[in-house]
Amino acid sequence: MGRFIIPFLLVFILELYTFFALRKLTKNKIILIGFWALFVVLCSVFYYQMSLVQKDIRFSINTGYAIALFLTFVVPKLVVFAFLFIEDIIRVFGTLFNYFKGDTTFKEAIPERRKFISQLALGIAAIPFAGFVFGVFKGRYNFKVITQQIVFDDLPEAFDGYRITQISDIHSGSFDDKAKIEYAVDLVNQQKSDAILFTGDIVNAVAEEMNPWLDTFKNLEAKDGMYSVLGNHDYGYYAYDTDEEILDNHKKLEAIHKHIGFDLLLNDSRTIERDGQKINILGVENWGASRHFPKRGSLREATKNVEVDTFNILMSHDPSHFDFKEVELGRSDKYNLNAVIDEPNIVDFERKIQLTLSGHTHGMQFGIEIPFFNFKWSPVKYRYPKWAGLYKEAGQHLYINRGFGFLAFPGRVGIWPEITVIELKRA
Repeated sequence: MGRFIIPFLLVFILELYTFFALRKLTKNKIILIGFWALFVVLCSVFYYQMSLVQKDIRFSINTGYAIALFLTFVVPKLVVFAFLFIEDIIRVFGTLFNYFKGDTTFKEAIPERRKFISQLALGIAAIPFAGFVFGVFKGRYNFKVITQQIVFDDLPEAFDGYRITQISDIHSGSFDDKAKIEYAVDLVNQQKSDAILFTGDIVNAVAEEMNPWLDTFKNLEAKDGMYSVLGNHDYGYYAYDTDEEILDNHKKLEAIHKHIGFDLLLNDSRTIERDGQKINILGVENWGASRHFPKRGSLREATKNVEVDTFNILMSHDPSHFDFKEVELGRSDKYNLNAVIDEPNIVDFERKIQLTLSGHTHGMQFGIEIPFFNFKWSPVKYRYPKWAGLYKEAGQHLYINRGFGFLAFPGRVGIWPEITVIELKRA
């Protein structure tokens, strides 16, 4: 209970300010009492689900809905708080001015709240509220196909126009609508790409989460094959305590990838040939600069069988692997012999990797994108400066997929689930 006290106190402050705004518009006791009754119900449901039901950090569907309910009703109140708090600051100065300028009591000197401000605050707050409602009921399965053409000077001529479909972050443990997922898989196949590349996080934590969806994803197909890597959630560290359990989960995941038809690359490479020319598909295990995520990805291992001066496409789940400047080391990495902490980032690696495909960020499942103005924003940018779409540095490209599924919050607001079609073009 202790860990919830401060968050609930902060939420109570938001509720109090929203109540002030509501009371300015209506004196109906049923509405005002109902407002606080709803607050009690929301807090109770959230606490019950997060503390009493969820004994570990595996996210169930019900836990997700509890989070969604809480955020939908709480986040818009930040807008109300901002408006009324600014108004309160102005009222403080107004009170002091009125009190010292004339013969009046302190109570009489306090300016009243303006009805217009309350109306404006509640009106603007309705926008994120509607966004969250849409995000939960429609947005999470609002699949978008994004086509990205990338030009390379050193692309083999035989691969000019080569099409790759990238999907990432399936998070099958969060799904609850089979028809929507079947539609998305069909949408992937409709792109008729030459190869499909999956960049990790097929489950939330537990291999069995994928079992209800195996037959659906088994329908994926591409003429040059389907290749995959693991993401941070695939290792089971979020669900298991012992090495034996983690290893068992890993073996089950390997079998799942094989069943679907994915060629799982664990610090390994594959070669695709056309007309005597070739490109390499590289895949590393998860590598994240954050101390919270496993560092198992080895570029040296993945490229040891790759010829020099060839065209390389790398799958690396976490985009921080691309150009990290500093590495946060957790205790498990410091003392784990399997941790890869002695390699440079992808940009500085001794072998050129022309294109890196990543996922991981989900675009935080919340943000604003206006393609016409080439504008995109999400709070996740403050943790991952490269968080969605195409980036270029030192002649190398990074594409970050916004994710196929969702995690924790069962919705997407402004950042839609993505199927990426990348067309390779020769300059």
